[in-house]
Amino acid sequence: MSAKSASKQPTMAQQADIHELYELSVQNVENEIEFLQTTFQSLTGRTAYLFREDFCGTASASCQWVRQGSEYQAIGVDIDASVLEWGREHRVGKLDPENRARVSLIESDVMTVDTPKVDLLAAFNFSYFIFDTRAALRAYFKRAYDSIKDDGVFFCDMFGGPEAQEETREKTKHKKHGFTYIWHQATFHPVTNFIRCHIHFKFKDGSKIKKAFTYEWRLWSAPELRELLLEAGFRKATVYWEGEDEDGDGNGEFTPDEKGEADLAWIAYIVAQK
Repeated sequence: MSAKSASKQPTMAQQADIHELYELSVQNVENEIEFLQTTFQSLTGRTAYLFREDFCGTASASCQWVRQGSEYQAIGVDIDASVLEWGREHRVGKLDPENRARVSLIESDVMTVDTPKVDLLAAFNFSYFIFDTRAALRAYFKRAYDSIKDDGVFFCDMFGGPEAQEETREKTKHKKHGFTYIWHQATFHPVTNFIRCHIHFKFKDGSKIKKAFTYEWRLWSAPELRELLLEAGFRKATVYWEGEDEDGDGNGEFTPDEKGEADLAWIAYIVAQK
């Protein structure tokens, strides 16, 4: 191959799919669904069958949900038509026909969508941080409350710690897949808790995808979220904190905790019961 023809070869960045990279970097739907189901069962004494995934994106969690068995159904809601189409082709479309029929993806605003009442509703990847006032977030939590059954449970995640309020970059190498994931906290305003974050990807051939994803959020605190959930009608809102392994790193096991730990950076779940 000549130098001229070699120079025309597409870079790894040009060949990459940002949705695949995102899932490899930040999602583990198998663990998420296991946590949802086991926690729901421990709180209600029964099994959850009907699941709704708000801000579902590629709907990987919904797909994993229906893999539990023929009685399980999932509804994914997202306002972005393009990402839903990607999910239909690359995630729902890869399911067995029987499982595929039990996933329903809806292009709609979570504030106006009308679905059957579900056993369990989740809003993950901090997506609901787009609601940047107490009134707006309380209204969403009220929508979540109204969307679940009488003993339903609402799950959301959050992040925090001193490092969450810094303008910084965190790099994670995925050697197996030949890329580096970069979480970039580009802007933070301490008066309003406005935060602008980007996700970048860098590849072993030196090519990059800058600002593959950008988020503009309010960085909500745990006490604010718990208070707003109760104000929205939930009878209880419990923080599930991650445990540590022998090296002091997160072990992926989340349990109820009324205090948490003064970590520099942390991710936790809030579980709200109707």
